Amino acid sequence: MPDTYNAADITEALMLFADEQQREMLMKFFKTKKGEYGHGDQFLGIKCPQTRSVVNMARLKTPLTEIEKLLASPWHEVRLCGLLLLVEEMKAATPSRRLPRTAFAERRKAIADFYLAHLESANNWDLVDMSCPKILGIYLLFPLPDGTMPDRSLLDRLAADANLWKQRVAMVTNWMLIRCGQFDDALRIASALIGHKHDLIHKAVGWMLREIWKKNEDVLECYLETHYRALPRTALRYAIEKMSEPRRLYWLNRK
Repeated sequence: MPDTYNAADITEALMLFADEQQREMLMKFFKTKKGEYGHGDQFLGIKCPQTRSVVNMARLKTPLTEIEKLLASPWHEVRLCGLLLLVEEMKAATPSRRLPRTAFAERRKAIADFYLAHLESANNWDLVDMSCPKILGIYLLFPLPDGTMPDRSLLDRLAADANLWKQRVAMVTNWMLIRCGQFDDALRIASALIGHKHDLIHKAVGWMLREIWKKNEDVLECYLETHYRALPRTALRYAIEKMSEPRRLYWLNRK
């Protein structure tokens, strides 16, 4: 096994899994026709476990300069591989409970800055969902090198961006914060995106609200009391999906 991998090595390893039948299926699934949200994206036809096998091979052995080349690829699966390698970098820079919370702070900031600088490469919902919680979410949970916490207005700036995928990043990043019992940012971003026109944002908002419900039912119930009329129907359905049938019907049938 080599000590380091470059983008050409990784792309070549991925190409071995390319499958035409799978490619056609993925092109339809990720809506790549003209006028659809994934228009112009190109697929090799690689299943996610196969991509992850290449990630496992090259994890922590691929410099950011080579990950940058992967993120610039026209191939969806190559960009996914680059993003997952970046997830592995952030995972390695996350301090264990035995270390001070400022441990590896400079590395975490460098990874988060790199991710934000190349966010255009995360241009479909799977690329967003599989990267932002474990990169930006972790970054926001730990101190910066000077001991202060990262500014979470970053999420507000992303939510206010005209780019659909950056808006989804703003919402889905909260998954990691919610898992740690921190709900305020998710509720604020959900409210900021509540009038959004795109179904993919409705689903992201509803998904994060459902994650809040899993941790604290009262928090979601309180939020719904104020916002249920404004929530798009898809977002509401996602948010209440795991509730008991009587409670779910209560929210669905409220006027």
